[in-house]
Amino acid sequence: AARMDAHLAILDAKEKNLAAKKADTGERIPYFCSGCPHNTSTRVPEGSRAVAGIGCHFMAVWMNRSTVSFSQMGGEGVSWVGQAPFTTDRHIFANLGDGTYYHSGLLAIRQAIAAGVNITYKVLFNDAVAMTGGQPIDGTLKVPEMTRELDAEGAKQIVVVTDEPEKYAGAKGLAPGVTVRHRDELDAVQKELREVEGCTVIVYDQTCATEKRRRRKRGTLSTPARTVIINELVCEGCGDCSVQSNCLSVEPLETEFGRKRQINQNTCNKDFSCVKGFCPSFVTVEGGQRKAAAKAGAARPDPFLLPPLPEPALPASAQAYGIVVGGVGGTGVITIGQLLGMAAHLDGKGVVTQDAGGLAQKGGSTWSHVQIADREDAIHTTRVGSADLVIGCDPLVAANKATMAVMREGRTFVALNTHGTPTAAFVTNPDWRFPQGQCEAAIKDAVGAGLVGGVDAERLAVGLVGDSIYTNPLLLGFAWQQGRVPLSHASLMRAIELNAVQVANNKAAFEWGRRAAHDAAGVDAILKSATATAQVIEFAKKPGLPEMIATRVEFLTAYQDAAYAAQYSAFVDKVRAAEARHADGNQLTEAVARYLFKLMAYKDEYEVARLHTDRAFLDRIASQFEGDYKLVHHLAPPLFAKRNDQGELVKRAYGPWVQTAFRVLARMKGLRGGPLDLFGRSAERRAERALIGEYRACIDELLATLAAERLAQAVEIARIPEDIRGYGHVKDRHLAAARAKWDKLMAEWRESAVQRRAA
Repeated sequence: AARMDAHLAILDAKEKNLAAKKADTGERIPYFCSGCPHNTSTRVPEGSRAVAGIGCHFMAVWMNRSTVSFSQMGGEGVSWVGQAPFTTDRHIFANLGDGTYYHSGLLAIRQAIAAGVNITYKVLFNDAVAMTGGQPIDGTLKVPEMTRELDAEGAKQIVVVTDEPEKYAGAKGLAPGVTVRHRDELDAVQKELREVEGCTVIVYDQTCATEKRRRRKRGTLSTPARTVIINELVCEGCGDCSVQSNCLSVEPLETEFGRKRQINQNTCNKDFSCVKGFCPSFVTVEGGQRKAAAKAGAARPDPFLLPPLPEPALPASAQAYGIVVGGVGGTGVITIGQLLGMAAHLDGKGVVTQDAGGLAQKGGSTWSHVQIADREDAIHTTRVGSADLVIGCDPLVAANKATMAVMREGRTFVALNTHGTPTAAFVTNPDWRFPQGQCEAAIKDAVGAGLVGGVDAERLAVGLVGDSIYTNPLLLGFAWQQGRVPLSHASLMRAIELNAVQVANNKAAFEWGRRAAHDAAGVDAILKSATATAQVIEFAKKPGLPEMIATRVEFLTAYQDAAYAAQYSAFVDKVRAAEARHADGNQLTEAVARYLFKLMAYKDEYEVARLHTDRAFLDRIASQFEGDYKLVHHLAPPLFAKRNDQGELVKRAYGPWVQTAFRVLARMKGLRGGPLDLFGRSAERRAERALIGEYRACIDELLATLAAERLAQAVEIARIPEDIRGYGHVKDRHLAAARAKWDKLMAEWRESAVQRRAA
């Protein structure tokens, strides 16, 4: 038993080390799509283990989900039959897909039942073979039939977990004794079933998120009239929304007040699990419609009404001309390969395409290899060995070793999308930075700087066509105008028509790509005119120190009053004067200016109310939506909210009436910290006020023994509040970690000061 436990621990450690290594390098690993039901269904309670099988759920082994191993189709969980007698673990979970279940997965469950082992199968009924492109599953079994079959096989207990429990009102067709629970109760259900002797089953019913997005874009599935917005001034950048949702559509937003979060509306699958993040910054706009969607592009410029572009000289293709398209799975990489293949057929040329690598989920790298020649017999391989053109739809994939292997110096032209889309690493590491510079440098080193054509294709696609899904056809147009695609314009346009999906928009994207290659400055000017009303606050240019301090003084005046702001500016001036005696720069002053402000502008109930009723925020929402919509806030007021089993406050939705309450509360900010401040008596508020004094005392101590050679150490200490993020129990967790770091650094500072005096 000890040997088997050690073996399982080694497997666990290997998988976690592999995931950490890939996250550190910025490599794109296959990952659950935004809102994917696997995000929830593969979670296990603390202290439990799970085994993966074959399918999308195998990707859980790269995440911190206590999931190891894999199996052939029909072998899911069977390894536990042999392991169970030789380990102290008494129970395990096994993941299984609905397509696999119908194919041969039932045999695995039958074996577990016959062996009498303690195991809970989690059968995900997601209505698609998502791993290989979203095909319909084989077979006719639906959830009710599945429960009856499992009951007949001898499963001890069966629970249906779903995001739509109302579908099972009356429990018609379900096996006797089967209960239906909401997906929010999955953790509780798993804890109950792991105590049951024998084989139990959870049927997790939720449609594949990728398929939902595809169906909505094709008009075969209605889009919920509900959109998540993050008020970035309320957001603390803690990342709990990413932890709760595991969603790649929650992206970083760099602002004057630090890194915050935003929702990528173009990739959002309307799962709404991000709202569970313990943070009051989330607002859902319910009803109405987004203005961009309502106008269907009517307000966007039409590239075909602009002056015609010169036709490029097309490259020769007497010999095989190799094109490699590389990007993120699920974004249309394979579609570009298909368009090139069809256009080659229409031009009467020989063509071979091969799709390689990656899974159908966002996050993983995917490639399409295309070889084109005037005659079929000029093509001798199915895979490109030396590329004439690389269409890099994503910088990380373009800089991947598999893509770099086909690049040749002086030969390969790289049409590179310079837009950096976050990887899965950002979900668990809120400080992760996209390695943009490293990617571009590696590519230029491989082919030569003159053979790299860069364009922010996603920015153009969103601003000029209305959706990031048109990034790849825009990049194809960019490469074609550069004279790097040996196919006629007519054949490419016809291929887009034959694809029969969003034909007009795909053609427009291709044309905008051409124009970006011909006149980048002109296209940028058109884009700025078309997107004059910004949807989010972004700060592309870092302000100077005086401007940065002035911004914060103004903010603190609105936060409390002029006297409060004066306390801030006076302390910063003191630091600046002290630093000037030891160094020419202002690193310490800037750090103190940023992080004393962060502590002084702590977001209590009065401040959250003020920021949510701020006219700029409300106007930005009004600029994006029209019709009969309402704002719903998701809050956990400490005085009213319920607590869960862990003693944590639980959020709930508050309708439009809360805006009125917010306005009243915002005007009561003068009570902050005084005897009539009811909210200020909580442990969290007392800790926030104490931190201000503690930080100022800390900086005073640093200034007392500051020296030029100790400046870097002082700056590191002054930046400690950067790690204090979030609200409630999330903030408590971050504060505990920050305080340990703080204490360690201050101990080193004091020890160093003693040594200096002794010397």
